[in-house]
Amino acid sequence: MIFLLLVFGFNLYTQILQIPDMKKLLLFSIIFLFVIISYSQNAVLKGRITDAQTKDVLIGANVIIDPKTGTSTDVNGKYSISLKPGEYEVTYKFIGYAPEVKKIKLKDGEVRVMDVSMHVEIHTINEIVVSAGKFEQRLSDVTVSLEVMKPARVESMNTTNLDEAINQIPGVEISGEQPSIRGGSGYSYGAGTRVLVLVDDLPLLSPSSADPKWNFLPVENISQIEVLKGASSSLFGSSALNGVINIRTAYPGEKPETKISTFMGTYMRPQRTALVWDRNAPQSMMGTNFLHSRKIGNLDLVVGGNLFSDDSYREKEFEKYGRLNANIRYRDKKIQGLSYGVNTNYMYQDKQEFFLWRHADSAYHQNLSAVTEIQGSRLNVDPFVTYHSVEGHRFSLRSRFYHENYINPDNQSQNSRADQIYSDFQYQKSLTDSFNLTAGMTVAYSEVNANLFGDHYGSNISFYSQVDKKIKRLSLSGGFRVEYAQVDSTQTVSQFEIEHKGKMLLEFPFFPVFRAGANYRLADFTYLRSSYGQGYRFPSVAEMYTTTSLGGLKIFPNSNLRPELGESFEIGIKQGVKISNWSGYLDVAGFYTKYKHMIEYTFGLNKPDTVPIATIDYYGFKAFNIGNAEITGVDVTFAGEGKLFGLPATILLGYTYTNPIDLNVANDSNKTTDNAILKYRFYHSAKGDFEISYKKITFGLSFVYSSFMVNIDKAFEEPIIPYSNIYILPGLKEYRETHKTGHIVFDNRIAYQLSDMIKVSLVTKNIFNVEYMARPGDIRPPRNISLQFTMKF
Repeated sequence: MIFLLLVFGFNLYTQILQIPDMKKLLLFSIIFLFVIISYSQNAVLKGRITDAQTKDVLIGANVIIDPKTGTSTDVNGKYSISLKPGEYEVTYKFIGYAPEVKKIKLKDGEVRVMDVSMHVEIHTINEIVVSAGKFEQRLSDVTVSLEVMKPARVESMNTTNLDEAINQIPGVEISGEQPSIRGGSGYSYGAGTRVLVLVDDLPLLSPSSADPKWNFLPVENISQIEVLKGASSSLFGSSALNGVINIRTAYPGEKPETKISTFMGTYMRPQRTALVWDRNAPQSMMGTNFLHSRKIGNLDLVVGGNLFSDDSYREKEFEKYGRLNANIRYRDKKIQGLSYGVNTNYMYQDKQEFFLWRHADSAYHQNLSAVTEIQGSRLNVDPFVTYHSVEGHRFSLRSRFYHENYINPDNQSQNSRADQIYSDFQYQKSLTDSFNLTAGMTVAYSEVNANLFGDHYGSNISFYSQVDKKIKRLSLSGGFRVEYAQVDSTQTVSQFEIEHKGKMLLEFPFFPVFRAGANYRLADFTYLRSSYGQGYRFPSVAEMYTTTSLGGLKIFPNSNLRPELGESFEIGIKQGVKISNWSGYLDVAGFYTKYKHMIEYTFGLNKPDTVPIATIDYYGFKAFNIGNAEITGVDVTFAGEGKLFGLPATILLGYTYTNPIDLNVANDSNKTTDNAILKYRFYHSAKGDFEISYKKITFGLSFVYSSFMVNIDKAFEEPIIPYSNIYILPGLKEYRETHKTGHIVFDNRIAYQLSDMIKVSLVTKNIFNVEYMARPGDIRPPRNISLQFTMKF
């Protein structure tokens, strides 16, 4: 390079000799400056950013030189930035970690290596979440209500199915495996959900019934569980009408880890001896799960599995399954910032479900005509590729192939098979340290083959975008989504229409949903927020086409169902708390939710017009768009950690009040009362968990309270045909009249750390052996005790 500059300079010199002296001097000065500038070289600052304690690399950490200059780390935690020689103050930031500031002086052409170890901010209010905006944020900065459950709590409760743990989260109720957030859903007979369940940001609902399968979720590999409250369709799609439950799985740290957990348990006798159906021996349950994670060069590998067997506490009910899963990710050596891999999960199960009792007096005895056994498998395979550019652009393509195949060995008419392909392409860019853009599109296609409702296909395509901007103390968020959904020949009702003089000029068959939110930091650890979101849910194949019968309960199809619409608004405040050696937060939120064309099952006569005489065969349940509903309420959560009498302790308390009003109560004669409250809802709900440790001993206590379920379907209490003696659930009316006070259930756990590797725990659920009902005919388990052994190395 120097040689070329000298040649170039000599040629210019020979020409300059012919120019007058003053002009020569000026031109010489310009050329000299040009040569110096051309020859000077930028310096390079590079390095690796890690967690100071675990030594794990921090992906996406920000390296900030000034408001307009900076970069972020790639999938290997590395960064590199070219700078002019000089003095700089470099700020290293990552969500949930204390910022690091380094002063450096760079020389011409210098390559400076600056590795940085960052320390976690020890505040519950600063937990890192993703679900609120599809990028990492502090819990205190999000504009919506969001709850977080850590894996340690899931493990300590000896969780076999994740719905057990999620039901402990404030504001969440799971009834008959149907999730509901703030009273947004009732009981829907295993078809359809207004709460979208995600695993690693991808939906995991059955293609046929559009409901979550809790035993398929990988309880052995949990990074954390995030529950987003309120309509969230703008980012997550049509099933997120009432909220989102996002289960995030974990990748390996710097050190290999193996975890094995096994337990054995037994159900105790219920207080009411009439419930006992097998007096020979108490029923038992047992299970084992394992997880191994490690890094092998640039390869991240996680392998896990679970075996479970439950004899159940009720007659003609059992569950057995085995599950195997893996997360594999490779960080490309040649292309900086590129990673790709596949996650997969497979399960085989044999399950006999309890659906209807014989009579309330013997509620653990099943109606033998309703016994249903299901055998089969589920599989998901999730390939993905992610690219982080040096300039801070992030591209990701995540896909999921989902397959389920189930048979009923005693009733072939209930066999089913379903397949689904889902893909999400996303672009993300932090345009500045305080401005984030997320945009993407999703495509899904599913096929269902089932004797219950025939062969059907569905397709979905959507486009979404969200921007998040931080202006000093104010965080703003806004987003939208347009979505097209189709089942067979039924498609989304057009929402964008332009008419002129009675003539339709434009029809746009995509359904639009929007959201907006703001979070303002009033003071240190005081955050005021407000948000508005719209939701949308297309009816499931099961709701539209199912024809079946269980005992005296019959289900009829309705192919004319319309999509559900919803919107939610909330205002809340999150106050960080620091008292002595305790830290935590208090969160209070008021919310309003409105639904249009709400889909609910209604009992009645469903006789075709071609049938002249009505018989008992045509009485049953059918899904209808019942009309409009409003839900208002208050949600309060307190979470803290600190020391009690010098011992480390944690506490979580939550209370939710909901007033779920059916705006069409005058037209609804199918409820058990004239009260306007929606069916299968509670006015009051409270949750709590407390844990304290002394040396090697840990003690925990949790509780769940639900007030009385005021309204259910009248058909469950009255004869199927008036003045007859044929009931779906005999004795239910009398049972509910004697159980009107709601219920509170306590669980406790005691763990002893035998060594650095081995822990033994005694877990007791329903300590006081309370008899309570989650849905009509579903009496929950009596006191049960489990002994759990956990080994980590």
